[in-house]
Amino acid sequence: PSKENTMDLDQVTEGLRARVGDDGGIDATIKFDFGDDGLIFFDGESTPNTVTNEDRGADCTISITLENFLKLVDGDLNPTTAFMMGKLKIDGSMGIAMKLQSLLG
Repeated sequence: PSKENTMDLDQVTEGLRARVGDDGGIDATIKFDFGDDGLIFFDGESTPNTVTNEDRGADCTISITLENFLKLVDGDLNPTTAFMMGKLKIDGSMGIAMKLQSLLG
């Protein structure tokens, strides 16, 4: 049985790295916590920006399933709706999380 839109953590990490480029315009550190699927750490304070799978402390931690993260990036899930429905949890700076919309959108 084939699943649509099945990407593993490495592919998602590469995709985010490509999206961010050298400067994603977010001067902060963000951790995407995908639970059992792993995590992505984005360092917007370094130049060039780095995207890794290291578990480090961040200014903002976003907890979301990998499946919902992919829907968010594809535009199939509205970030505000996801947050209201509890599919997306933010720990830390809400302002940083808001900046992410431009990066991911």
